[in-house]
Amino acid sequence: MNKGEWLLRIEDVDTTRRVAGADDAMLRTLDKFGFEWDAEVIWQSKRSLVYEQTLEQLNAADLVFPCTCSRKLLAQTAVEQSGIYPGTCRAQQLPFPHEHAIRVRVPDISVGFDDAIFGEYQQSLASECGDFVIKRRDGLFAYQLAVVVDDAEQGVTEIVRGADLLDSTPRQIFLQQCLDYAQPDYLHLPLVLDQEGHKLSKSAGAAELNQERPIKSIYAALKHLGQHPPAELARAGIVDIWQWAVENWNIHKIPAGVSVTQA
Repeated sequence: MNKGEWLLRIEDVDTTRRVAGADDAMLRTLDKFGFEWDAEVIWQSKRSLVYEQTLEQLNAADLVFPCTCSRKLLAQTAVEQSGIYPGTCRAQQLPFPHEHAIRVRVPDISVGFDDAIFGEYQQSLASECGDFVIKRRDGLFAYQLAVVVDDAEQGVTEIVRGADLLDSTPRQIFLQQCLDYAQPDYLHLPLVLDQEGHKLSKSAGAAELNQERPIKSIYAALKHLGQHPPAELARAGIVDIWQWAVENWNIHKIPAGVSVTQA
């Protein structure tokens, strides 16, 4: 293994969706499941000043612009079908007197990376993404900016996350390039889906993890990720199952594909 550090970050930058006590509950669950983080926990909701300073840096380089487009206006320009911002406000400059979001002005280039599971992944920013929001009109910073800033500041070199974020990665790499940040390595894991093909998540009504039976969930996760844990491991203790996982982890066994359905 790489003998690196595992960092824990609460990505609650969208405070409108924050549920009181949810972060503490998550920390307790991680502890119950034997996770050990190597540094102080960071809350994105407490880092707005850092994101604002980064936004000023992007503005000084003329890489962002204020956008006053409403959802209704964007729908009228058929952006709802394509998902690509039509560039309506591109000529506007900051500072701007009226309520607005802030978008990154993307060039007509392709940004790609070599994912450890999916291989080479390319995205044309102009035609597949468009000018994307990094600060919402309600004043909250978008995940795309916050995660890039935090990864750089924490010295993150390897990012392992779900395949639902695969198409966000080129935008984040573009921001890394704009800010002269180092680019981490990426590995996007297959998702766990329900019978209807929806990602299992709390927002979709998925059941909570059973904290009284952590071994069962960890064992199922190892199977889902193609690691083929031996049957006796399902009856092991927390320390033993984690020791086996660390010693036998093999990314080449992880199934390729955006998702894997769980019955």
